[in-house]
Amino acid sequence: MTEFRPGKDKTFNRNYRIVIVPLVYVVYTVVFYVINPFSRYWTFLANAPAERLVLELFIGLIISWLITESSLTSTRWLDKVMPWETWPLRRFFTQFAAVLLAVFIFLKAFDFVIIRFIDKPAEFTEEDQMEEWQFVSVSMLVAILLNSVHTGSYFLRRWKNSMVEAAQLQLHAAALKETAMQAQLQSLKLQLDPHFLFNNFSTLSVLIEEDARLATSFLEKLSRVYRYMISNLNNDVISLQQELNFIQSYIFLIEIRHGENVIIQTSVSPHSMEKGIPPITLQLLIENAIKHNIASAQQPLYVRIYDDAEGNLVVSNSIQLIPHALPSTRLGLANIKERYALLFEKEVIVEEVDQQFVVKLPLVNL
Repeated sequence: MTEFRPGKDKTFNRNYRIVIVPLVYVVYTVVFYVINPFSRYWTFLANAPAERLVLELFIGLIISWLITESSLTSTRWLDKVMPWETWPLRRFFTQFAAVLLAVFIFLKAFDFVIIRFIDKPAEFTEEDQMEEWQFVSVSMLVAILLNSVHTGSYFLRRWKNSMVEAAQLQLHAAALKETAMQAQLQSLKLQLDPHFLFNNFSTLSVLIEEDARLATSFLEKLSRVYRYMISNLNNDVISLQQELNFIQSYIFLIEIRHGENVIIQTSVSPHSMEKGIPPITLQLLIENAIKHNIASAQQPLYVRIYDDAEGNLVVSNSIQLIPHALPSTRLGLANIKERYALLFEKEVIVEEVDQQFVVKLPLVNL
């Protein structure tokens, strides 16, 4: 982002002079009057003709212009040899010293021209000398005020620019984070457990030989499950009601594969049905429970789905681990945890309580 500094923008400097020079003249006159309200100069102005007043106004504006130019010139020169970014403290004191020196030189030169060519006094009294030094002192004081305005304006612009740049960087970082998050989410959604595919196709091949009608129903439910998966690839969150409707088709597949060896129970309040959950979450948890635990007639596997008072959806199963379980593909719990972290910045709680493997999924507002 480009940054304005006095002396670099010609249009701004022209307009700046048009406004600041008369303002410096007013400030200069007021300060001079406050310091010495009994100066003979005020009596002189009160009795001077209109032509002389115009000349005094012109001289005053010239002095104000010299003060302004001194400040701008010293600032422009120091920007080249001593930038604020490199030596801020040294620049601060040097700029004030340079402005005072430039104003003193310009004013002494101007005073020399006035005395020599315009208004040479008949006698240079001690009072005249005192007023001359008052004139120089007031001019330097006004120059210091003007330089303070320049310095404060510079730091204010720097602060505003830094705030804008910080906001732009934050927006850019947020955009990059969003892009990365969407890519990661898409990758997570496309993950399908190969064991789930293998088991269901194996079951289907057996049913085709033994019971063609049941095989047709099984194939219909299986196609429903994958249609749901594909249709929700672009959805980050769906209602719990939709997820539970999908689970009914999935439970049918489980019942055909495992019969009464796996018992899935759901008990969710109507209020929680309106909350949101990442799609395919329940299917991953149920499949994860079946993959790692014994499910037999003598030792059926119980899976419960219910909501708790803290606003979580709880999926629990009895712990009866298979002695030689298949190695994990890390596409179940890890998938769910990563999606919750990316989408909602919420943590999925996993714990073992009373021989129950419990997963608590925070429900979110849609």
